[in-house]
Amino acid sequence: MPVVSEPSWTFLTNHAHVLLAISAESQIRIRDIAAQVGITERAAHRIVSDLEVAGYLKVSKIGRRNEYSVIRNLPLRHPAERHHRIGELLKVLAHDSKR
Repeated sequence: MPVVSEPSWTFLTNHAHVLLAISAESQIRIRDIAAQVGITERAAHRIVSDLEVAGYLKVSKIGRRNEYSVIRNLPLRHPAERHHRIGELLKVLAHDSKR
C-alpha cells in the first residue's frame, strides 16, 4: 500500500483555523488553540492579537480567563472574497468543539 504524506500546504490559513477554534468555544485557552491548530502558543497568541486588532474578535476578561466574541458580519479580507462575511465561512466550516 502506498504511503500518503502530509500536504505541504492547506486551503486555510492558521488565522482561519484559530478563528474556527474560537468560534466553537468562546472561552478556549491559548494553549488549546495552539494544540488544535498545530502551532506554538506564541503563534496562537499573535494570531489572536491580529484578529482582535483587525476587529474580527472582541476579547473580554472573565475572572482569570478570556472570553472571545467573533464579529461575524465583517467581510473576508482578500479582495476576491470581500463580498462574503466571516459568519458565512464559520457556518460552512464549523468545528465540533467536543472532538
